[in-house]
Amino acid sequence: MTHQPGRPDQSMTLLREVVERPLDPGYAAAAQRRAEGRAPALPWWRKGIVVVLAAALGLGAVWAARELRAPTDGAGDARALLLSQVSDGAARGQQLRADNAALVEQIDRLQEESLRGTDPEFLERVQLLTLNAGSARVRGPGLRITLDDSRDAQAGEPGADLGRVQDLDLQVLANALWSAGAEAVAINGHRLSGLSAIRSAGPAILVDLAPLARPYVVEAVGEPGDMQARLTRSTGGAHLGTLRESFGISVSIEETEELVLPGTTARTLRHAEPLEGHTEREDG
Repeated sequence: MTHQPGRPDQSMTLLREVVERPLDPGYAAAAQRRAEGRAPALPWWRKGIVVVLAAALGLGAVWAARELRAPTDGAGDARALLLSQVSDGAARGQQLRADNAALVEQIDRLQEESLRGTDPEFLERVQLLTLNAGSARVRGPGLRITLDDSRDAQAGEPGADLGRVQDLDLQVLANALWSAGAEAVAINGHRLSGLSAIRSAGPAILVDLAPLARPYVVEAVGEPGDMQARLTRSTGGAHLGTLRESFGISVSIEETEELVLPGTTARTLRHAEPLEGHTEREDG
């Protein structure tokens, strides 16, 4: 009796079935009947049910999409309420800033009136300190430097985020102006002091928590020629050149014969020391 050798893949029956017969026998038989014209025809009423169901599903999908896209009355009312609250808050904040500025001017006037006749030397010292601290209004010649986003960034082109002015750019420029001999610096009308902070909150740039809008106008009071020459030779000038050449950010520098920079309204007492002649009081 001769022994017949088995197939090498005899132990892989399941894999052979998947490879050799990928189609289920029932599907294969149905396909063969359809090819031979022996497939049973569907009754007309079944075809009608299929058409009606397909139409109903299509109409339902269209109706659901329209309902999802159309804003509801409640959402519109909520949006209007939020916009109203934002507008009221902005108006309230602007009014408070105006009131604060008026109170600061009143305090300065009363302080000057009280010290002018009693201690003029102390008044002069106070005025010098307020000038150095950025609290006093400053007028004089200087530089006006304007930075603006690149054209692609303004148009909202994809990948143009590097063409937007960042808080770091204003920080570098402000420090460079101080090093170049600026006596006072302001950004979009916000006076900088030794305690000012330039930072970002998302896409917005803040100066002392006040948001700025482009273009960013940096004004510095001082001798224009000397400041511009020192700024050009400094790292700040090189940074401005990089912004212009590499990122397409608009940078313009102009000398101005007269700038008027407002004083900062931040009056937080952080340090105090007794003065001779003002520490003791005689009790009557």
